[in-house]
Amino acid sequence: MDRQTEIELEAAAFRRLRQHLMQDRTDVQNIDLMNLAGFCRNCLSRWYQEAANSKGIEMGKDEAREIFYGMTMDAWKANHQTEASDAQKADFKTAFAENVGKG
Repeated sequence: MDRQTEIELEAAAFRRLRQHLMQDRTDVQNIDLMNLAGFCRNCLSRWYQEAANSKGIEMGKDEAREIFYGMTMDAWKANHQTEASDAQKADFKTAFAENVGKG
């Protein structure tokens, strides 16, 4: 497989993951993703921001989230986010430290 085709397939897989998380499974909470997989929608938007920044494209966290979510973070929370339990919050502290707080 040539490199350009590989890039196109990776981009297509990423777009499908985004669709799955943003349209198909809005019921899946970010905290559950982070606790189980070590990443969430916010991580994906941060990675998008970091990729843009590495290409010399200035993009802040809120802008990246809005691009990724297709709406503001406040709108996403109002439409899809539920209150986290104490157990979820405790697990999140560990997951965040292990996966995000490292670097």
